[in-house]
Amino acid sequence: MISGIGIDTVEIGRFRRFLEDGNQAIIARIFSREERDRCSVRKDAASCYAARFAAKEAFLKALGSGLRDGISWHDMEVVNNESGKPDLRLTGQAHKIFTERGLGTAFLSLSHDGGQAVAVVVLEAP
Repeated sequence: MISGIGIDTVEIGRFRRFLEDGNQAIIARIFSREERDRCSVRKDAASCYAARFAAKEAFLKALGSGLRDGISWHDMEVVNNESGKPDLRLTGQAHKIFTERGLGTAFLSLSHDGGQAVAVVVLEAP
C-alpha cells in the first residue's frame, strides 16, 4: 500500500554556485561523505548534488514531516546499487520515524535536464 508520495525540483545552478564559490560547508552539512565522494568526481557535480538534494526533499514530503522531529540531512543518503540505480539509505531519526510508521520500502527516481533536477519518492507499507 502506498503511504506517501513526494516530488521536488531543484535548480542545478544553485549548486553550481555553491561549488564555484567554494562553499564546502553547505555541501558537507547536507551530504554524507559517500555522497560527496560520488558527486565530486562527476563531470557535472552540480547536477549530482542537485538531484540528491531533491531526493532528500521529496522523501521528507512523502513522509509528511519536513526537516523536523530530529531528522537531519545526513539521515537520508542517496546511494547507488551495483547497477547504478539510486536508492535511499535511511539512518538515525529518519529511519526511526520510517519504521515507527510501519513503512517498508522507499522507491526513488532521479532525473535532470534543462537546468533542473527532479526526484520522486514513493513510500510503501507492507
